[in-house]
Parts: sequence; structure tokens; C-alpha cells
Amino acid sequence: MQTASDVGVYISSVVEKYSDMVYRTAYHALCERDSAEDITQEVFLKLMQTLPDFESDEHEKAWLLRVTLNMCKTYNRKIYSHPSEELSENLAAPQKQIGENPVLDAVMGLPEKFRTVVYLYYFEGYKVAEISEMVGKNQNTVMSLLMRARKRLKSVLEEDFDDENK
Repeated sequence: MQTASDVGVYISSVVEKYSDMVYRTAYHALCERDSAEDITQEVFLKLMQTLPDFESDEHEKAWLLRVTLNMCKTYNRKIYSHPSEELSENLAAPQKQIGENPVLDAVMGLPEKFRTVVYLYYFEGYKVAEISEMVGKNQNTVMSLLMRARKRLKSVLEEDFDDENK
């Protein structure tokens, strides 16, 4: 049986090792800094509450990613079913500097279903089969989403590039 001290050390090491990845995943799924921070905390709270036995570091990482994505889906469902009023322009703090990275801006402009698979494939380096398991979709669906996302990104980036050269 693990002591509270052992659990604390374990959670601290997991947070140190994976918090950036969990935050980036949540941010890519939600496009909101504050919500991504909240989801990150919730993911590690869930880890602390459940303390699952992992077969390997990869299993642990995949579990964290899956929980993150599921929490983001739940958050999005809640937001869309209970929309809130936007803050006025004067009160809203800027979330990021637009235009600093046109590729990242283009990825962030994709619908969530595309953003998630692009992020996991290109930023986290997962294979299609692994992404398929994480998001609960068929491998062919994941490949199709990647193909469509690439097509959209190509169109947006070519348009941006053409605009800059005029």
C-alpha cells in the first residue's frame, strides 16, 4: 500500500514530466489559455483520485492524453449548450499574439476534430493507430481527418502567403 508521501512524490513527478504536454493538448483543443489551465489541473486531479496502474510510461502518457481530450470534449459540450455573454473588448485580455506563427495560427483556426488529430500526429508524434485509440475513432477516419486538415491548412497558408506577396 502506498503512503500519502509516495503518492505525493509520484503525482509531483508526473506533473513535472507531463504538465506541458497536457496543457498544450488542452490549448490546441480549446484555443483558450484559461480553460486549458483549468483542464490541466483537472486531469492531474483525476490522476490523483484514480491512481491507475500503468504498464509503461507510454501507457501513462496515452492515459493522460485521452483524459485531457475527453475533458476538453465535455467542456466544449457544456460551453455550447450553455453559452455565456462575451466580455466587452475593453475588459477582455488578449489570449495570444495573432500572426506570430502563421502555421500555428492556421492549425488553431481548424475545427476541433481536425486540430486534435493534427496536434497528436505532428506535435506529439503519435502514429495513426495510437491516435485512433485515443480519440475513439477508426484508423481510416483519423487518416481522413489528417488528409482533410492538411488540405485546409494548405489552402489557408497558400492564401496567407499570396496575400503577403502582393
